[in-house]
This record gives sequence, C-alpha cells and structure tokens, in this order.
Amino acid sequence: MRDISINVDNISKHYGTVTALDSISLSVNKGELFGFIGPDGAGKTTLFRILTTLILPDSGKASVEDLDVVKNYKEIRRSVGYMPGKFSLYMDLSVEENLKFYATIFGTTVEENYDLIKDIYSQIEPFRNRKAGKLSGGMKQKLALSCALIHKPSVLFLDEPTTGVDAVSRREFWEMLKRLKEGGITILVSTPYMDEASLCDRVTLIQNGKILKISTPGQIISEYPRPLLNISSDDIYRLIQDMPEYQGVISSHAFGHSIHVSLEKDIPDFKEIETFLNQKGHSSVEINRITASVEDCFMELMEKK
Repeated sequence: MRDISINVDNISKHYGTVTALDSISLSVNKGELFGFIGPDGAGKTTLFRILTTLILPDSGKASVEDLDVVKNYKEIRRSVGYMPGKFSLYMDLSVEENLKFYATIFGTTVEENYDLIKDIYSQIEPFRNRKAGKLSGGMKQKLALSCALIHKPSVLFLDEPTTGVDAVSRREFWEMLKRLKEGGITILVSTPYMDEASLCDRVTLIQNGKILKISTPGQIISEYPRPLLNISSDDIYRLIQDMPEYQGVISSHAFGHSIHVSLEKDIPDFKEIETFLNQKGHSSVEINRITASVEDCFMELMEKK
C-alpha cells in the first residue's frame, strides 16, 4: 500500500449562496503528480487554498503529510510550496532579490538549496538583476517555481501555473515537473487545459465543486462508452446546429474547426452521415472515427450530471 501525502475527507466550502466545494473527498500518494482538471470556477483554487491553510473549510477534514490543515497550519506552511495562479512575487524586486527574500522567510539560503532549483533557475539566472515585473510570462513562471521550491518542500501546490504562457513555456514547465517528481516531491497541479491531464499520474475531473471522476488519464479515456467521430464541413457553425438532428446522435461539441460527435451505433455508417449533411447543404464533409480525449470524457461526464 502506498503512503498517503494528501487526504481530503468531505470538505465543503461556501461563499454566501455559492457552493465552491461540495463534500470533496480524495487522496494523493507520496511522490505522485496529481492533476485537478476543470474550468474556471470549478473549485480548484478553493481546495488549494484550504490545503495550504490560507482559508478554512466550512466542514470536513483534510491533512497534508499527516498534518491537519486547521490544527497544524504552521507546520504545513513550513513543509509545502505554493505557486498561486496569479503571479504574486514582488514586481519591483529583481529576480535574485525575490529568490533571496523567499529563502530568508523560510530560514534558509539560496546556496543551501541551490541544487534543488538549479535546473529551473539556471534558465533565468542570466537575468537575475532584472526586475520581476519586466520578465516574460515564461520567465515569471520559472521564478515563481524557484521561489516555491527554495525551502525544499515535501509537497508542491501549483494553481494553474501554465495559464497565460506560450505553448513552448507550457511544455518546458511540465518537463520541469517531471524532473521534480523524480526527486520525490508530491506535486498537485490544477489546470483548465485538458491536454495537460495526460501528463499526470492521476487526475480528478472537477466541475461546480464536485468531483466527476478520479483515475489515471488512460483509464478515463478507456472507459469512454460510445463511438466517437470527428466531423468537419465547409460551414462549422451550421454543422454544430445540424448534426444533433441526425438519428442516433448522443452529443456533439465543437473542437477547433470540427466537431466531435458521440453516436449510439457501434459501427457508424459514414456514407449515410455524409448524405445527411449533403442534404443539409454541407460540402467538403470529412468524417473520421477517433479515440476520445480527456476533454471528450469530461463532456460526457458533465452530461450525466
């Protein structure tokens, strides 16, 4: 049996009449890269703030490294790293000054734990005298991660760390997380990007404060229950409107310049579908059977609620 790093037991949180978390329960193993996948407003940030002792739950219990988030908040704050979704370092301080400041807060030095951050910090160290406010999105990301790691935390919380950064920086960031995981750090990361789910050991799909599913990305995808088609035509807007009229369509959703269509039939008749769309005035129709993505699975689970 694996050791548990994070345990959440029926945690709920309300803001007035809004339910941010609705009896959430889950556990995260030590050394696991665990993803919280869901849109803005799903409850990801609220849960992270509870686990990092920044706010109190209304009900339920949670622990981090066997420390209660209410009773042992001081110990938890010393043992975790937290990178909030909004860049929160000091804009008027330089890269180096920010890092030294955070090291001092935790009673350590940059030199003492440099080996932990060198792969990340070395990429921005040439700009150590530049003010944080003048950094690019990707460089701010690396600085924030370095500051979250400088005191050698056992658990790292990353709240939507790749939001607003370019695709290259996103890829580099996840490569850094893999290396940190190999070093034994438990990592919890939230993201609205469904494609990042496949980079986690396990994920929880969350929406409106409720957990829809917890499993490995591969298991979630393998459990998609029906045939799935990718369909495009000369008019994507009308395609979105027309395709639900086809007999046997369970759901259809826009995906870029095409739509993903879930059908009742085990073996869909492509020619029949194309004829239907031609009669609706569509041309340049292309139909392909595809494997579901995590986003397809998320949409499927949403429709069951």
